Amino acid sequence: MSDTPAIDGLKQALRRLPGVGPKTAQRMAFHLLERDRDGARLIVEALGSALERVQQCRSCNNLCEQEVCALCSSARRDAGLLCIVESPADLASLEQCGAYTGRYFVLMGHLSPLDGVGPDELGIPRLEALLDAGGVREVILATNLTVEGEATAHYVGELARERNILVTRIAHGVPLGGELEYTDRGTLARAFSGRREV
Repeated sequence: MSDTPAIDGLKQALRRLPGVGPKTAQRMAFHLLERDRDGARLIVEALGSALERVQQCRSCNNLCEQEVCALCSSARRDAGLLCIVESPADLASLEQCGAYTGRYFVLMGHLSPLDGVGPDELGIPRLEALLDAGGVREVILATNLTVEGEATAHYVGELARERNILVTRIAHGVPLGGELEYTDRGTLARAFSGRREV
């Protein structure tokens, strides 16, 4: 049986999601079309609304609906602590553990020269301007413990050290090769409390 162009297009669109292969995309497409058309409409509306309203915070790069996110505009956050993460999902995981009360900078990725991702693509010039503005006394490196994450942490750490800012790395309670998004709250909390200078 050959799919219609519309069904094939839906399956191809669903395959763009992380971890979704051809079979999963097919199951999702058929489920939405056969059994949950109302759910499909809700997904379309929510996605359209998010695409229209969500932008990057001009201060930290996190996803938000305002020019500056709630974390950056909060007077209760310690502006002297700046935690560097790779993605909004990593930031959300750290916030859920409740162990950190400073501010963030979201890189939206990691250094990967082979993939054409260099400092400019990660917003490093904006990060440098933030560090140059003064007020940051400690940079906490919370990039993923992958080869690329470690290289990115080293690069950012050097930028902070050049400005005489204390650089710490979250403790290795997070498993090597693991990603913050999938790490449990207790492990993240211990990783933050056991961070060390690098």
